[in-house]
Amino acid sequence: MFEIVMVTFLALLPISNPFSTVPLFLSLTKGQSDAWAQKQALRACIFMAAILLTFLWSGALIIEFFGISIPAIRVAGGIIIMRVGFGMLNPADAEEISDEAKKESKKMSDIAFTPLAMPSLSGPGSISVVTTMAAGADDLVGYAAVSVGIVAVVFIAWLALRSAGFISRALGVVGLDALTRIMGFLLICIAFQFVFDGLAEYLASERFITPIIESLQQFEGES
Repeated sequence: MFEIVMVTFLALLPISNPFSTVPLFLSLTKGQSDAWAQKQALRACIFMAAILLTFLWSGALIIEFFGISIPAIRVAGGIIIMRVGFGMLNPADAEEISDEAKKESKKMSDIAFTPLAMPSLSGPGSISVVTTMAAGADDLVGYAAVSVGIVAVVFIAWLALRSAGFISRALGVVGLDALTRIMGFLLICIAFQFVFDGLAEYLASERFITPIIESLQQFEGES
């Protein structure tokens, strides 16, 4: 269970990357009271947890409904995560929130759900990680362990937003950029592992092996 918690935490933290949300949070809360900003940070993290936990616990139903195999989920999730990771290595090409969206958000009375929770903290990449982890969970203990990993990342996100001013001053633009690139590299490594695990599981499955065995048996019978 501890291993599942750590895998979830290490896979989800780089792609969620709450530290990269710090500049956006400071930009959207500029000129507002500290109490309002802290309330938005807490609400954003609650929404983040709700989104990811919903996809976790409904992931099995979605997979079963569409008849998607677990190896396919792992490979597809790995490819999506890999794409996000490459984008994080080049932050200029990975900008998810447009200037127009930022200006519009400043006019809103609540910025917790969008753009903070969705798509910044729990975007498609984070959902892909959660769905992939759900595909590998065998029982309620596994789902509970993944849930603990998600909550741990949400807690880190809350700490990051709560301390946004301090983090921004301590790391600066260069530090945040370097941190994003490091997390992007780790994310690519995790994504490759997802893809390799999915391919290995498919190649070892009856769906792949059975047709080969039947073809060999038919060939031997004809010869």
